[in-house]
Amino acid sequence: MAKGLKRRRTIGFVLAIVIAGAVAAASVALRANKSGADTPSAPVTLEFAAADVAFVEARALTRWLPLSGTLQPVDQTTVKAKVSGEIRQVLVREGEAVKSGQIVARFDTADLEAKLTDRIGALEASRAQLALAEKQRTQNQLLLKQKFISQTAYDTAESNLSVTQGTLKSNEAQAQLARNALRDAVVVAPLSGTVAKRHVQPGEKVSFDAPLVTIVDLSRLELQAMVPANDIPELSVGMQVQMAIEGFGDRRFTGTVERINPTTEAGTRAIIVFIRIPNPDSALRGGMFGTGKVTLAAGAPVPTLPAIAIRVEAGQNFVWTIENGKLTRRIVTVGRRDDTTGYVEVKTMLPPGVPILAAPFDNLKAGAPALVRASTLSKSAGAT
Repeated sequence: MAKGLKRRRTIGFVLAIVIAGAVAAASVALRANKSGADTPSAPVTLEFAAADVAFVEARALTRWLPLSGTLQPVDQTTVKAKVSGEIRQVLVREGEAVKSGQIVARFDTADLEAKLTDRIGALEASRAQLALAEKQRTQNQLLLKQKFISQTAYDTAESNLSVTQGTLKSNEAQAQLARNALRDAVVVAPLSGTVAKRHVQPGEKVSFDAPLVTIVDLSRLELQAMVPANDIPELSVGMQVQMAIEGFGDRRFTGTVERINPTTEAGTRAIIVFIRIPNPDSALRGGMFGTGKVTLAAGAPVPTLPAIAIRVEAGQNFVWTIENGKLTRRIVTVGRRDDTTGYVEVKTMLPPGVPILAAPFDNLKAGAPALVRASTLSKSAGAT
């Protein structure tokens, strides 16, 4: 009996030891699993191809000078009245094309014709008086030689002849003025172009020098652009300008620098530059606004990067570089931009030979592991 009790106690003690060991082992395994779950995974290394990076290189950038202004016809005129009187006809309207020498208006000529007749009558009378005065002088010369008249009488006859000659010249001039006035009663266009404004209507009475019609020639237009004085030394007559005119979309017009003013405009440091723009199809109109640019001579080579490599955030320009196997964010200052080649001047000194991201990547973080594939990097660096 005592032996059986002792044996059962021994078996129970052994079972207790086994159960405690199993519980301990389970606890260790659970802690091990929790520890493994809390350990962070290794960061992913970003890998870029040669096409994704660029290097600072020296380039001579093409420089552009922007220009803008309003188009104006080179040749335009306001035809004015050369006589005073009543308008009988106006033969043109706004928007009509006219040729040089074409009649555009007529005055009532009744008064002008009467005035011309009066001047011609006065002229004929002066000619008759001159003939009589010459005859009297000839007779007086003979009488003076025969001592029948005094020297004073002869001098009087000579003076009358001179006065008659002067009166004749005056009447000739008055008659010519009357003829000119009658001729000017028919108004003709001084140049070929388009009627921009008709200032009078038939039946109106106008005075001398009153405006009648305005004619513009649209075949040649001119753009007046204000250019800073410090840019003028790089401009010269004959340079071509590519122009974009409002309302014509992507259509471009080629102009030429025609003239450059010799002085700056009052109150500014700008000089007016005149750009001639041919307009053979008359598509352009005066008053349209145009913008353009003229190519200047390329300067000395400067450090450049592709424009896509320059990023902007919060008003700051920066680039992503790959240095010592990590991404680095560097603030840079940029200069001139060459839109033709897509390169930008970089004024900030960057480490030589450092790859710079030149592709649109998002969500990049400074310090992230990064590399460029060795094969492509060596080819790209060698080409650079």
